[in-house]
Amino acid sequence: MKFTASTSTILKQISALNGVISSNPTIPILENFLFEINAGILKITASDLQTSVISEISVEADSDGSIAIPAKMLADTLKNLPEQPVTFNVDMETYGVEISSDNGRYRLAGENAADFPAVPQLDRVDTLEVSSSVLADAIGYTLFAASNDDMKPAMNGLFFDANGEHANFVTSDSHRLIRYRREDLKVEMEASIIIHKKAVSLLKNIIPSEETEVMMEFNEQNAIFSFNNLKLICRLIDERFPDYENVIPLNNNNLVTLDRQQLLGCLKRIVIYANKTTNQVRFSIKENELIVSAEDVDFSNEAKENLYCEHEGEDLEIGFNAKFLIEMLNNIHSEKVTLKLSEPGMAGLIVPSEQLEDEDLLMLVMPIMLHNFNY
Repeated sequence: MKFTASTSTILKQISALNGVISSNPTIPILENFLFEINAGILKITASDLQTSVISEISVEADSDGSIAIPAKMLADTLKNLPEQPVTFNVDMETYGVEISSDNGRYRLAGENAADFPAVPQLDRVDTLEVSSSVLADAIGYTLFAASNDDMKPAMNGLFFDANGEHANFVTSDSHRLIRYRREDLKVEMEASIIIHKKAVSLLKNIIPSEETEVMMEFNEQNAIFSFNNLKLICRLIDERFPDYENVIPLNNNNLVTLDRQQLLGCLKRIVIYANKTTNQVRFSIKENELIVSAEDVDFSNEAKENLYCEHEGEDLEIGFNAKFLIEMLNNIHSEKVTLKLSEPGMAGLIVPSEQLEDEDLLMLVMPIMLHNFNY
């Protein structure tokens, strides 16, 4: 089998697939890309058994066939070649692969394509079309808060919860909960699936920057995201996501609105002086002033800053993990944010002050019990 394509064309495709390859795969064959040629179309597949990404491009080929090629060696070779046509000669008996360029030849040992695991085929699927920009926003707003705790598998991914009225994208790690709602994403059927965070992260990296439609197909076990010449297939998390709506407080009427960048900069400075285990900061809200303070008793470190805010409600003191707040504020894009608070022991909400008509972003963070300290 012999085929020819430009270095940039192949490199672009395998770069999109490279994130799937595990550094310690469960079976050795998964260290390879699967190359399959059929009627001049080269299909390249990478998989870790749970997630697979497939790309298709046109090539000049003399015959159909398939071969598994070592992923790292191929990627490193193409990265260091200038833009030019390269020819792949594959010996289907020995699985040897020779790559020929304008000024060199490179031989590597491939493997039998028959040993590469088959990609799941979905039966009885539900389908949904979503714009790439909406999907990218949903992932960008939520993915950072997915849990890393393997003891809570239901929280190890992005929960897609849709009905006839709207669609919610939700993540939580027990300390934070992010809900991104799209009113313009209506589906006829109800859908509740959990997509593993690795698959979501891969999807985030390969979604095109230019606007395009993403076809989403799913059943109880798997989901497929298709756009342009790429397809991502992933196994869903077979768990029940917690009842997140009941966690979101409805009576947080103590409102604090302030400049997001000012609060973010303040927290980045104050957390330097906080306890390194808890990262606790104290919010003291009095009239139109927010006092942010922290201390580390063990090292006699302390810091305090005053910020102007628009405040509706009673004076309040409440503690939070500054690292959580920083990460949440980094993933909000509006100029101002509103903190919706209630009592020192109740969850706080952070919402952008400006949102698009069809979107509703809500970030929940649990408080930390305050220790008494004063300046």
